[in-house]
Amino acid sequence: MTMKTPAFTRRATGAALALSIGLALSGCGGMPSNRSLNSVHEPIVEQTNYTLDVGTGGGGLPFPEQRRLAGWFAAMNLKYGDRIYIDDPVGSSATRGAIEVLAGRYGILVSDDAPVTPGFVAAGTTRVIIARSKASVPGCPDWSAKSDVNLGNATSSNYGCATNSNLAAMVANPEHLIRGADTGSDTLVMSSNKAIQSYRKADPTSADGLTKAGAKEN
Repeated sequence: MTMKTPAFTRRATGAALALSIGLALSGCGGMPSNRSLNSVHEPIVEQTNYTLDVGTGGGGLPFPEQRRLAGWFAAMNLKYGDRIYIDDPVGSSATRGAIEVLAGRYGILVSDDAPVTPGFVAAGTTRVIIARSKASVPGCPDWSAKSDVNLGNATSSNYGCATNSNLAAMVANPEHLIRGADTGSDTLVMSSNKAIQSYRKADPTSADGLTKAGAKEN
């Protein structure tokens, strides 16, 4: 006996199949596509310049201006990683020396080649610039991938956000993420090796024989 399926049933089955395929394809669209172990969320370093124009008078930095500059440094919470530049049209060594003394209280040296800042430096003034860098990881956290299906063996869309965000928050000088720290020719590893080599080259304590010690009578 031949059974016939009603037309409306066939149409309903076809619609359900089309709907399921559509949902599957839409789920694939939200799947992550990064198949490497390199995170697509990398730290970026942004630099902001803060400026203060101080009066130089007849040369050098008058005491009231030194106090104003010292207060500005304190208000800016000058810290390791900041860079200080001087934009002095006259190029006075006395002015630079006074600013270097104030910056030296924070352990910061005055750098050369001041960056270009908006506006002109008026006559009889010197512009002090604090260049401050900040590291961040934009787009994190990233939970844009909604599907649990991972047919391409890709990493999560949020992969690397935690590690790189912690790194950006903890690095003392964000510029080290760009060019690294200048440790000079003597690195920590080399210093450790020197200590190990000195220990190995030293003569054993028993090279000249053991010292005889007798009991002392009271």
